[in-house]
Amino acid sequence: MAQFTRIEVATAMKETGMIPLFFNSDIELSKKVLKACYDGGARLMEFTARGDFAHEVFGELTKYAIKELPGMIMGVGSITDGAVASLYMALGANFIVTPVLREDIAIACNRRKVLWSPGCGTLTEISRAEELGCEIVKLFPGDIYGPNFVKGIKGPQPWTSVMPTGGVAPNKENLSAWFNAGVTCVGMGSQLISKEILKNKDYEKLEQDVKNAMALIKEVRK
Repeated sequence: MAQFTRIEVATAMKETGMIPLFFNSDIELSKKVLKACYDGGARLMEFTARGDFAHEVFGELTKYAIKELPGMIMGVGSITDGAVASLYMALGANFIVTPVLREDIAIACNRRKVLWSPGCGTLTEISRAEELGCEIVKLFPGDIYGPNFVKGIKGPQPWTSVMPTGGVAPNKENLSAWFNAGVTCVGMGSQLISKEILKNKDYEKLEQDVKNAMALIKEVRK
């Protein structure tokens, strides 16, 4: 069961401006990555459930976060249907992120009052997601659409909240482009939690990289 309301989740997304994205089948490594992100200032984590038995890893990570990382909001991404969304909500997911817009996921999440963020690529999809109760729309893949697409959305629909994932990098130029275009927050995966960091188990570097990214977001939002 979710530990945070969807209003609390949406507020945290807006206030922090960033959600790290991560998946690994190694539970102990995953815990260390999660703690490094937490110590760096992140307060949300999207566990991209793309591997076998990913739900088992997520369940352990969520228990760890509840016990050891107060205020850490655990969510799950790459969800493909309502049944899988329900499974992860039973394991404590506080938000559900999907690569596509599916109404069965909207129904499952709305029934439990859990925030869901579907991947959308047209204004029609975005409008339909909002009609189904979506608070923050995922723009995916972000590198294909880019910041100018966000500007185009915000013209006729200034109320729309957008979170791009893919094509987001922890540098000032990239983050400035996205936030100046009007995004609410960004999702960062391998550009933040790199293969090198995982290979070297350099959790101190990850913590510092998260701190730097958070500081850059705060700076570009001024």
